[in-house]
Amino acid sequence: MAAVRRWSEGMSSDNIKGLVLAISSSLFIGASFIVKKKGLKKAGASGVRAGVGGYSYLLEPLWWIGMITMVVGEIANFAAYAFAPAILVTPLGALSIIISAVLAHIILREKLHTFGILGCALCVVGSTTIVLHAPQERQIESVTEVWDLATEPGFLFYTALVLTAVFILIFHFVPQYGQTHIMVYIGVCSLVGSISVMSVKALGIALKLTFSGMNQLLYPQTWAFTLVVASCVITQMNFLNKALDTFNTAVVSPIYYVMFTSLTILASVIMFKDWDRQTPTQIITEMCGFITILSGTFLLHKTKDMVDGPSLTTSISMRSLKHEEEDGFDEGVPLKRQDTSRIP
Repeated sequence: MAAVRRWSEGMSSDNIKGLVLAISSSLFIGASFIVKKKGLKKAGASGVRAGVGGYSYLLEPLWWIGMITMVVGEIANFAAYAFAPAILVTPLGALSIIISAVLAHIILREKLHTFGILGCALCVVGSTTIVLHAPQERQIESVTEVWDLATEPGFLFYTALVLTAVFILIFHFVPQYGQTHIMVYIGVCSLVGSISVMSVKALGIALKLTFSGMNQLLYPQTWAFTLVVASCVITQMNFLNKALDTFNTAVVSPIYYVMFTSLTILASVIMFKDWDRQTPTQIITEMCGFITILSGTFLLHKTKDMVDGPSLTTSISMRSLKHEEEDGFDEGVPLKRQDTSRIP
């Protein structure tokens, strides 16, 4: 309790606003994964699946409901980055994993094992640890300050590495391995996402300053960040849809979270130098919290097809068969598809 009291007294009002917005965002985004998955399944049953290049889901109302839910969550997430540092906001995405896993258990019949529940608890503990030791938001008076941070050699080098890796994945690995290896689609989403978060934070700061009376829309840097955000979000949505349609939701969500969060924290540390304003004890505690979250997502991933009781093999087989009958395609193997004849 003493630690919580010290935290509440020392945490800035901006950080508290960012925290509330981040939690709200996780609730919406976690639910959107399930609704979109249902829409993708329904669209795939009567048209060309998104996983093999189809876009029939664009005519499916359920998919659009999921997309609108995700947009609401992303807007809240967008606002959170304007008030709090990325090292606080991004790890709270673990809450969306919990929401997604629980709803997948209830709605999609993707069973949540006892160790999966423990994984959810670890995500909550890790997120709480990070929140209690998060750095204060950097005080920025103009979008040009953010531009100066984004054009420093360290972040430019990181951006160049990310773009190179994304182009290699899209043009070389996606055509050959996109349908069989989940890391291809998720890799593109996560790498692009780390750049988009930095641009979202810059744009959020610009809008916050504009609403407070300091118009930042006059600066070309604001519109440059807007263009980067739009390009990155379109790319992320395209490849995330492919990943959701091809692989199990209980696998896509945690793996995407781990990669996206790790790369975003790295990008934030390079660009905004969050750790320069913290003591070694705070940094180590935050890293322990992040490792705890990773442990939770690992448990969720490893136990996604396990059920309680002795009839493990039979239960998995029945579940796989039921999915084949209902959906017309197999999701039995999350990281590598069984039916290679479906690959174009």
